[in-house]
Amino acid sequence: MDDIEDDIDQDQDLSTISSDGKKKRLFTKEIRCMLYGFGDDQSSYTETVDLMEDLLVQYITDMTMQAMNVGKKGRVHVEDIVYLIRKDPKKYARVKELLTMNEELKKARKAFDAESYGE
Repeated sequence: MDDIEDDIDQDQDLSTISSDGKKKRLFTKEIRCMLYGFGDDQSSYTETVDLMEDLLVQYITDMTMQAMNVGKKGRVHVEDIVYLIRKDPKKYARVKELLTMNEELKKARKAFDAESYGE
């Protein structure tokens, strides 16, 4: 029973609390859009969105903590996250796709900026 209480206390410490004492919701709009995109009703239940956000924040927190333990001291690097998900083929493929797309966008912006300043 103490383990559960410790987990709850730790979760409350990690969550963002606003000045009025409520949890500050950072991803509500994005989660609602994602739920709708995956087939939910256009106006999802607030409880569903809040639960999804709690799960998301917990996942991000856990991954960040693991990445800090894996990589060099200091900042978390992309390579640390890639290392952590290397055994999950779906996540690994998606991360590689997003990183490749990010590089392509950087190159396109650089070419556009060079073209704009060259005139």
